[in-house]
Amino acid sequence: MRILVTGASGLLGLNLALEAAKDHTVFGQVNSHSLRFSPFTVLEADLLAPGAGDCGATLDRLLEQAQPDWVIHCAALAIVDACEADPARARKLNTEVPGKLAELVARGGARLVHISTDAVFDGQRGGYIEEDEPSPLGVYARTKLDGERAVAQANPQAIIARVNLHGWSLSGKRSLSEFFFYNLRAGKPVLGFTDVFFCPLLVNDLAHILVKMLAADLNGLYHVVSSDCISKYEFGIALARRFGLEERLISPASVASGGLKAARSPTLTLRTEKLANALRQPLPGISTGLEGLYTLYQQGYPQKLREFGIQENRD
Repeated sequence: MRILVTGASGLLGLNLALEAAKDHTVFGQVNSHSLRFSPFTVLEADLLAPGAGDCGATLDRLLEQAQPDWVIHCAALAIVDACEADPARARKLNTEVPGKLAELVARGGARLVHISTDAVFDGQRGGYIEEDEPSPLGVYARTKLDGERAVAQANPQAIIARVNLHGWSLSGKRSLSEFFFYNLRAGKPVLGFTDVFFCPLLVNDLAHILVKMLAADLNGLYHVVSSDCISKYEFGIALARRFGLEERLISPASVASGGLKAARSPTLTLRTEKLANALRQPLPGISTGLEGLYTLYQQGYPQKLREFGIQENRD
């Protein structure tokens, strides 16, 4: 298959493009920097280029270049505080671009996966299923939910995947696992929130699952997260133990003491039975993901990512 991945220098986009390139022809869109030595074709395009109007011209050009069978849309403004600081840009990238891309992909006959987030829920109760009514907190969550709705309206056959992920990135600064690992390795004390719960998937596992969803010809909304959930403090402790790092450097704390600018949802525990039944297999658990993270580290994977020689862009 020919696969177009947007946001291909980001945490999910790069790992997805690398995993998919083992078996498919992959085109990866990046914003302002090129990737070196990549096993996939890099396409440079600013999805919010001045003068691009509704972004349709840029997206049309990307689709023409890649001629994809499948499109996996990872590009987003995913930094929560950045969305609060620039809500107009967040809306363009998280809502308007996905809606237009969904329209163009449907018109051309390809299949689309749109990446959304577990943060569409306010996290007041947890245990969310796909049919539960979202209640987003903040600009990031609202624009991502509006993006889901724009995609579903323009392309009912699209897959909308609500995700939470961790793993190795180009910068070493894009996931919670990297935050804990690099700080603990340097002997720096960190906080771990005991009152924030999530279900993170290793990004490499997520990449394989997304491709499986396309191959299975699924459509509609799915929760694509770990089969079990954990507090962020417990996640840090588990990571420290697996890597042989000093867990006493992690201090239990409340999210209210973390100095975060934007509101965070406390209990983003999502149920995954719908996807597990569709794929006829359970989704990986958190311990499986941490084992995979450790194995990749032992194989020198973080260093291999940095050999691409750029800093992550804003896609």
